Amino acid sequence: MEAIRQFVKVKNREVNIVLPDDFIADEVEVIVLAKSNDSIPFELTDEQKQLLDTRLAEPESEYISSKESLEKIRKKYGF
Repeated sequence: MEAIRQFVKVKNREVNIVLPDDFIADEVEVIVLAKSNDSIPFELTDEQKQLLDTRLAEPESEYISSKESLEKIRKKYGF
């Protein structure tokens, strides 16, 4: 899969994207996200911090892999 990331200006609620000459596709998927403002720091809520502190205090012997974690989530929530 080839991906192109560009930051473009919105004018009159429209966006114009110019693809490179070597990009060949009859159809593309476009996902539009507002550009993040890096000057606004990301902050965790107190609840999120408490959860992370709890997780960090768990013994390493109880750790599971990300694959195992995702499988448990899929089984529990059905996605």
